[in-house]
Amino acid sequence: MSRKIITIFSFFVLLSFNLQAEDGHDLWLRGKGTNSVNVICSKKSPTLSIAMQELQQGWQRNANEKIELVVKSDKAIKGDGFRIGKNRIQANTDIGILYGVYELMRRQQTGENIHEEVCNPSYERRILNHWDNLDGTIERGYAGSSIFWRKGKDSLTVTYTDKQLWQEYARANASIGINGSVLNNVNASPSILTADYLKKTKEIADVLRPYGIRTYLSVNFASPQVIGGLKTSDPLNSEVAQWWKNKVKEIYSLIPDFGGFLVKANSEGQPGPQDFGRTHADGANMLADALSPFGGMVMWRAFIYNPSDEDRAKQAYSEFMPMDGQFRDNVIIQVKNGPIDFQPREPFSPLFGAMKKTSVMPELQITQEYLGQSVHLVYLATMWEEFLKSDTYQEGKGSTVARCTDGSIFPQKHTAIAGVSNIGSDVNWCGHPFAQSNWYAFGRLAWNNSLSSEQIADEWIKLTFADYSGKIDTQNSIFSADWQVNFLQPVKQMMLNSREAAVNYMMPLGLHHLFAADHHYGPGPWWAPTGVRKDWTSPYYHKADSIGIGFDRTATGSNAVSQYQEPLQSMFSNSQTCPDIYLLWVHHLPWNFIMKDGQTLWDELCYHYDKGVRQVRDFQKTWDQVQRYVDAERFSQVQIKLREQCMNAQVWKDACLLYFRQFSKMPFPNDMERPVNNLEDLIKKDEQSRK
Repeated sequence: MSRKIITIFSFFVLLSFNLQAEDGHDLWLRGKGTNSVNVICSKKSPTLSIAMQELQQGWQRNANEKIELVVKSDKAIKGDGFRIGKNRIQANTDIGILYGVYELMRRQQTGENIHEEVCNPSYERRILNHWDNLDGTIERGYAGSSIFWRKGKDSLTVTYTDKQLWQEYARANASIGINGSVLNNVNASPSILTADYLKKTKEIADVLRPYGIRTYLSVNFASPQVIGGLKTSDPLNSEVAQWWKNKVKEIYSLIPDFGGFLVKANSEGQPGPQDFGRTHADGANMLADALSPFGGMVMWRAFIYNPSDEDRAKQAYSEFMPMDGQFRDNVIIQVKNGPIDFQPREPFSPLFGAMKKTSVMPELQITQEYLGQSVHLVYLATMWEEFLKSDTYQEGKGSTVARCTDGSIFPQKHTAIAGVSNIGSDVNWCGHPFAQSNWYAFGRLAWNNSLSSEQIADEWIKLTFADYSGKIDTQNSIFSADWQVNFLQPVKQMMLNSREAAVNYMMPLGLHHLFAADHHYGPGPWWAPTGVRKDWTSPYYHKADSIGIGFDRTATGSNAVSQYQEPLQSMFSNSQTCPDIYLLWVHHLPWNFIMKDGQTLWDELCYHYDKGVRQVRDFQKTWDQVQRYVDAERFSQVQIKLREQCMNAQVWKDACLLYFRQFSKMPFPNDMERPVNNLEDLIKKDEQSRK
């Protein structure tokens, strides 16, 4: 056969391979072994069997190499960390070995250097919070129904298909170091603690356990009354305390490695200790005492706010700071990254670093409730990196949120980080192919909170798309120059720019909570129906009037800045030193206020909104140009979603600028593309969507 014929034949084989569809179900775990490997391990366990299997199925170095797995105590290794080398993985625990194997496989597949080093986790507990309801729906879920629960006569039946899906879920989590799952919604049904649901929880826990994943449950504080038949749920009542002790004992008899409870109390209508004149500490400590003999933990959410005149951004700090030091050692306060509610951009919550005598854990939102849900391509690692690296100054310069929560500064008995899951029953798990990167990024940052969002994006792209790159040396994971220049680099830059683009076309310069009611998807800066709580309306946050725009949180306003340590208080309070990204979060400023770049505030707003739209258009161009490197199915999915995102960005820009222009009375900048929608039509469409 001539060389020309061979070349043509090879071309068509490669073309047919590229045209094969991929549904995304394999996530970042698509790498297949190219050679056999000799795995040596003297100890046996279900977890170690998984580790050996992963090596045998994924080995990409020289054929018949030996690799040794050693479970041996080493003081340099912390918790379920590990020591990794080219041909040896050592850990104190079996699960540490499995994590080391996944690290080795990842480095082989991405071309990262493999040299001997110790890899310890930043946080002891790295947990997904599933907001799954027992009827199978998911609150703020955009990727189908629950993988754990369903409605119907067979709702508590466990099938082979269920177990297979849970195993795939567990494997994905273990591959990025996630070691805990809260299986149900924080707005918890008391039924989760009934015998039948606990039996199903046991079935789930049995599947997750070999992958090192503990199960946790969200509990309803009124459970002793609702399902226990007691007259009260007062945490200081001895019968109530005993009821919880009995329930905890029942759980641990079924699930010996049960992780503990997640509690949302006295927030958004959920019952809690304040219903009985008690404090959050009273409620948390009662549950902690029940869990303590079994090693369980209480994650008590600080997301509370009341319909009062006090700035909502201040309420969690005001509520919890007086209780600092009053919580049991096995209570950890779970705090959202920002003081409002998972907004596209907020300053960090002032509780981080301020609670010096209480364990505090960050809560991040992986599901994109306020960032385009499963439609918009928004890579969240850049947001989380910004948050974790924010300096609280609580113990001097360098007191970052990461160091205030991972045990580096304060002697917390437990360290943890939680992410609100974006996982559902959709074939590709997350609804959007690029939303998978946020699940991946959460796990990687939970394991190592100093990783950069760029490094994580680089890993994820290689693991998720590399089979279509034309890798030229699979043994050493060397990628072709063509693929790196024309796919990896532009797609990575698109991901790194995507969160800032969303902020630009949604809520730039510190604006926040401008969403339409209920669904939190489209714009609604006008939304303020009569009789609705003010802090549930958009004007409560933007305060737009004929004078200017923004929420005054300085000493002349709500004084929320007083909750931050110096020099942040002074920096935020001065409009000349306040970072532009938080400007309207802290200040109510005139429309003609002169920004640092010399533009008026109004023009600056206009340019940000316009830039956001143009950025998404550029994302469309980027994706269209990489078509030849991506399988047809995933290419089409992303392309369709980018088109919708671009139309949404235009609506966001038009709705906000046309609405705010009613107050500013100022013209649009000459070089800005004009709105293409009418404000009246947008408001009418928003109103019709709620009927």
